[in-house]
Amino acid sequence: MPSPYEAALGGDLTGLHPQLRAYFTAIPAGRHGLGRGTFDRVGTPRRWLWPVLALLARDAVLFPVWEHDVPFLVVNRPGPDRVHAVRRFEFPAGSRDMIDVIGADAGGLADRLGRSGRLEARLDARIVDGALHLDSAGVYVHLAGRRVPVPRLCAPLVHLTERFDDGDQRQHVQVTVSLPFVGRVYEYSGSFRYSIEDA
Repeated sequence: MPSPYEAALGGDLTGLHPQLRAYFTAIPAGRHGLGRGTFDRVGTPRRWLWPVLALLARDAVLFPVWEHDVPFLVVNRPGPDRVHAVRRFEFPAGSRDMIDVIGADAGGLADRLGRSGRLEARLDARIVDGALHLDSAGVYVHLAGRRVPVPRLCAPLVHLTERFDDGDQRQHVQVTVSLPFVGRVYEYSGSFRYSIEDA
């Protein structure tokens, strides 16, 4: 069964750097993907956003921090038609988990964020110069069995770039979250080494 990324890209990952294919192809049953590395920076220096981020932190989405050189662990576990991911950030004040479940359907990638999965980001995928780029195409909130779109005028814009550097032999990731008329409101970026291991 293809991974969500393979499904979203029509099964064609040939343009992706060979070292990235282990991350974005299907994980065999009984195994999981494991990555360890360091984020150069995590969060936002805009402290006026921290009360909102504190609410999101309760659901393991984003955190009210602005930290540098943060060790982290990512674990990707396969599920039916989706990948369950946990990113553990080792902040000076203690470890925090960011949780999401990503799947694919006819509309592309759907990323359900947090423990509850109430927030959903629709993502468009493309491969450029061996790197994977994901851009948000819509944000939704799941409430009382309904899927409610966040209006584009205030919906967060998410961009992810995942690339492999042959020089340092590490996988590099950069995620930015921006708001219309405000600009960048959250980010994390860093590098890690990744392998598929027995669960």
